[in-house]
Amino acid sequence: MNGHADLALVNGSVYTVDAARSWAQAVGVRAGRIVAVGSDEDVREHIGSSTEVVDLQGRTLFPGFQDAHVHPPSGGLEMLRCDLNERFTLADYATVIAAYAAEHPDIPWILGGGWYMGAFPGGAPSKDALDRLLPDRPAFLDSRDGHSAWVNSRALELAGIDASTPDPADGRIERQQDGSPSGTLHEGAMDLIRALAPPDTTADSAAGLRVAQTYLHSLGITAWQDAHVGLDTTYQTFDAYVQAAQCGDLTARVVGTLWWDRHRGDEQIDGLVDARARGKVGRFSPTSVKIMQDGVIENFTAGMIEPYLDAEGRPTENRGLSFVEPERLNGYVTKLDALGFQVHFHAIGDRAVREALDAVEAARRENGPNDLRHHIAHIQVIHPDDLPRFRELGVVANGQPLWAAHDSQMDELTIPFIGPERASGQYPFRSLVASGAVLAFGSDWSVSSPNPLDEMYLAIRRQAPPGYAELGEHIEEPFFPEERIDLPTAIAAFTMGSAYVNHLDDVTGSIEVGKEADLVAFDRDLFEGPIEEIRDASVELTLVAGERVHAAGSLT
Repeated sequence: MNGHADLALVNGSVYTVDAARSWAQAVGVRAGRIVAVGSDEDVREHIGSSTEVVDLQGRTLFPGFQDAHVHPPSGGLEMLRCDLNERFTLADYATVIAAYAAEHPDIPWILGGGWYMGAFPGGAPSKDALDRLLPDRPAFLDSRDGHSAWVNSRALELAGIDASTPDPADGRIERQQDGSPSGTLHEGAMDLIRALAPPDTTADSAAGLRVAQTYLHSLGITAWQDAHVGLDTTYQTFDAYVQAAQCGDLTARVVGTLWWDRHRGDEQIDGLVDARARGKVGRFSPTSVKIMQDGVIENFTAGMIEPYLDAEGRPTENRGLSFVEPERLNGYVTKLDALGFQVHFHAIGDRAVREALDAVEAARRENGPNDLRHHIAHIQVIHPDDLPRFRELGVVANGQPLWAAHDSQMDELTIPFIGPERASGQYPFRSLVASGAVLAFGSDWSVSSPNPLDEMYLAIRRQAPPGYAELGEHIEEPFFPEERIDLPTAIAAFTMGSAYVNHLDDVTGSIEVGKEADLVAFDRDLFEGPIEEIRDASVELTLVAGERVHAAGSLT
């Protein structure tokens, strides 16, 4: 033996998530790496006089969770600004906005967000409510999914938006009967006002990242893929990550997804190559590129193969948007693939998913096979013909399980407008696993809770638990229960599945000798008792490379 362990975690229930899904009792760690996994007796020989011994007292020990699609700097900033998350009614929003405005009388713009589309008729809030609260200062408040913004009359006035303003090609202005803007902007229309608001500075993003990292570690999250790392002046998160990594403040392992500007072409690739080279610092690695291929179903901008329905169930002429023309998408992805970039697609609708798969197929034809692990996030609707293509093309299915439940946004703003056949194919996690696809899970926080226990519960039950405000009113009916997965599969999606998509599966994602000690301990055994109780568990210890990044309860 070459030295004793620095840390030994004993008397636990260790779920290793290795290939055999084996169990152990204890883990030994030296210099940040796992040196022993087995029984207490196996690990005892690694314990010396200087070894810190932590008695888990039967608690479950997992590999650290990894979020495959999340937005920590903006999520943290929402926590610091006018935070409408965890609220679900106009009355609650009015209370929060009024209090925030009173506490910040000197800031020129009211910024923040997190409002829930299901709280408003048609998913579109009116400027009138904001005007009563904020008659003089402009307001720009993102929806929870980031695809819409709630604005007041002052903001519309500053931007010169009126009845004569045309919708941009990649967005829509909600309008009143006379054509004047009603107060909600979708997709590219948001930029008409966002361009006027004070941009987030690097210092803003750094502050948001600090808050977010502490929060995510408290949930057992040790690594993530940031799904939008901005290089421009409107979203300066790249420099915030690099600075945090350089000074050692970035304790999580982060893959940064560099933003693809859909209004530009392949002339931006040189800048992405440069950013990748100068951004690889410490635990930050900006090796992925994010391409938004469509919007969301709730505002009819998700790209669909067949048209949306109207309120009476009749087909319309609208099939949603393709933000990048498919032929150009094929070319861009082929070039990025040849340069060794992983491509991280946003695709909600079945046409957008197909266009993303087609682009990867085009890259495979031109460049041949590789191990870049391109992935498609959200995958709300997938045409059955495209399910086997994930495995065939080596594309990872990156799902957000918290959305796979009945709520007002689903039942009032989605299902009626796509019809029962397409609705039944939403979030087909079980079908993807059965087809051989690699399944990774992410939260898209701050769109929805980043708590992996909440998300795993939904993936297993396909039902929001009683009293869960995240999805509003509790609905007993499971959401297409044939797509349920079991607890081991859900855990794997948040550990080895996400580690795989992050190219960290040889470093973390399972508890095996030689891997780094990214670990999370809960206050109970998650495999004991009914699945309904896993949400009651709390994280008592989170380690990254054997170092405490969160401690609570008796393990403090």
